[in-house]
Amino acid sequence: MKYKAVVFDLFGTLVDNFTRRDYDSVMAEIANILKAPSNDFIKLWKSSFNDRVTGVHGDQRESFAHICRELKVQISPEQIERAFIIRMDFCRRTTIPRNGSVEVLATLRKDGYKIGLISDCTGEIPLVWHETPFANLFDVKIFSCMVKTKKPDPRIYQMATDELRVKPEECLYVGDGSSNELTGALKMGMHPVRIRDPKDLDEDQFMEREDGWTGPKISYLKEVLDLVKG
Repeated sequence: MKYKAVVFDLFGTLVDNFTRRDYDSVMAEIANILKAPSNDFIKLWKSSFNDRVTGVHGDQRESFAHICRELKVQISPEQIERAFIIRMDFCRRTTIPRNGSVEVLATLRKDGYKIGLISDCTGEIPLVWHETPFANLFDVKIFSCMVKTKKPDPRIYQMATDELRVKPEECLYVGDGSSNELTGALKMGMHPVRIRDPKDLDEDQFMEREDGWTGPKISYLKEVLDLVKG
């Protein structure tokens, strides 16, 4: 067996990346509920990404309150809760598996591979994870907001390989290249491959991705099954 484990990114890999248009629309709706100026709210929200995905803010409620304080906007607990519900609904809509992803994971498990997840995400992802079809398909799940660090920090990859009880060189890493994750995985000794769905429009993607990646590339998750056997 060439690899003992396969470690996946979440967004842009197992689920579709949300688009700038959809993301900004939801955040504008939240800004309206909080009575905050929409453009300023969205700008501060995006600039707080690192704090939100590394757990500096306890959850999205705390993030809303933090940004409203920055904007000197008075908000009530009821407004925060309404905003939180909308954010959670958006999270549920954006964690729907890509076509074939559940089947690929199930096949890898059946064939004896260990399966890991490393996701740069905010606190709502762990909250809804048990509701997704992915819930019982991973041996190890590393959520950045829970471990207080994000890709490409070497520690987040080390956490995954340690918990999987494999060496980095025994791992295939699959991601779309956001957060410089592929370069980070390569530096750790893993074998990264970039996945990019041909239907993705680069100008519509929310996150910057490693477009200069010169390593292995695939277009569909089912190609992972050939990589692990090759």
